[in-house]
Amino acid sequence: MLAILQQLFVNTLLAASVLALVAAGFGIIYSTARFFYFTHGAVYAVGAYSTYLLVIILHLPPALGILGGVAIAVLLGGLMARFIYGPLRRARADSLVLLLTSLGLFIVIQNVISLLFGDQTYSLSRGPVREGVSFLGGRITEIQAAIAIASLALVTILLLLFKFSTYGKKLRAVASDLELAQVVGIRSNRIIFLSFLVSSGLAGLAGIFSAYDTGLTPNMGLRILLLAVAASVVGGIRSVTGTLLGSLLIAFAQNFGIIWLPSQWQDAIVFLILILFLVLRPQGFFGKPLSKEAI
Repeated sequence: MLAILQQLFVNTLLAASVLALVAAGFGIIYSTARFFYFTHGAVYAVGAYSTYLLVIILHLPPALGILGGVAIAVLLGGLMARFIYGPLRRARADSLVLLLTSLGLFIVIQNVISLLFGDQTYSLSRGPVREGVSFLGGRITEIQAAIAIASLALVTILLLLFKFSTYGKKLRAVASDLELAQVVGIRSNRIIFLSFLVSSGLAGLAGIFSAYDTGLTPNMGLRILLLAVAASVVGGIRSVTGTLLGSLLIAFAQNFGIIWLPSQWQDAIVFLILILFLVLRPQGFFGKPLSKEAI
């Protein structure tokens, strides 16, 4: 039993490392642009499939393929921000219109992927399957170890970026009060555009990580998006630290929940936690409740 618990703990850390990247990206967009960004899940899939195209079909070295996949994800996010969401925001479209637009784009991109690559499952991993090495009592492959280390490094960079860089300070200002940020001279549209680029890069890289670990399918983005939303809300949607903690909690609930419940209850457990937080602590772990004046 101890060995099973140790492996579940290792699985939790691995799942949380990828989930934190997607959740952090979603939180950045939601905080600045203030709408539910469904297309985030599509960008996640585009990063994975772009790398598959470059590495497996065009036979580029994996490092170049990964860089190319991230670049394509960032380009897609930037184009959507510039030519779709930007004009809608300038036209003062409300959050419902933006949400429906992002949902429509998600469906279109997912179907284009399905049309180009088919619906079967692919994998970016090549070569013989090797037994994982021992880690904290569990087993972990070299690819999984690299994914966890890279994800932790990126989350650390994000924390430093948001706390100390000029972009991070302006982003927090826009997220806190868009109108006040504009009054003091912050170019909010530029900050929101940069947020789309950063968010898309994180989503694309997370999709590539997942493709190397578990494979890729056209609909791979929806489930991770919903889990990322739950992690963002639980942790506090404007806090990278909270997002990391929320990702750990969601991954823990998914992996350890199967000890007592069948595996098909994994997602139900997650959304039960989300509902409890929405009712009891809607600001999440690190969020701050709004004052009456702010409301």
